[in-house]
Amino acid sequence: MYNMYYKNGVYITPNVVVKGDDASVTYKGILSDSGAHSVYMHVGYGDNWENTKDIKMQKTEEGFEANLPISDDKPLKLAFKDCADNWDNNGGRNYTFEIQSRL
Repeated sequence: MYNMYYKNGVYITPNVVVKGDDASVTYKGILSDSGAHSVYMHVGYGDNWENTKDIKMQKTEEGFEANLPISDDKPLKLAFKDCADNWDNNGGRNYTFEIQSRL
């Protein structure tokens, strides 16, 4: 599990995220700790948040989880929101993961 943001409760697997593969994102951050009943993952690529979409995460014993097809090789940007529109965007820095190209 990629633990760059483990203190914030954000995990991504596999450790090396590759364009064309799927990644699994687990969220057990401040929204989960605050009792959110549902969490959405806001996804985009690059500094300008290109190709954005919102994915509803599934509540599990670990927090909230979602699978994410990696469709770009620009850095993956994530933020999370609950149904009351409260956001966890890492204090405005977002959660950013580098994407590797397939060899």
